[in-house]
Amino acid sequence: QLQASGGGLVQPGGSVRLSCVASGLTVSKHAMGWFRQAPGKEREFVAAMSWGDGRTAYANYANSVKGRFTISRDSAKNTVYLQMLSLKPEDTAVYYCASDYRGLGTTVPGDYDYWGQGTLVTVSS
Repeated sequence: QLQASGGGLVQPGGSVRLSCVASGLTVSKHAMGWFRQAPGKEREFVAAMSWGDGRTAYANYANSVKGRFTISRDSAKNTVYLQMLSLKPEDTAVYYCASDYRGLGTTVPGDYDYWGQGTLVTVSS
């Protein structure tokens, strides 16, 4: 089970950190991803991290968030984070975390096995 939290209303240029707490799976042994879905749009890839810790894990980002968002993992807390900086109105969406037991960390939603319930981020002044 994945439980996402941390969303809310934030002003343009602001920041927020999303958390995804996992139970029943070990985040360091799965690839973990963040996706988002804006109203009336398809779910899209945001960021992913392959399985492993430290130097063995690699991260992948959508071009639209590269340099602003950072995905990270705390194995001790079995939690994955998405740090979001310099937020823009177009970042407004429901954000979902997901896990992939194969550990690849792809950009394809269908490759992920388990999904959290989503947390809404609204960027507006």
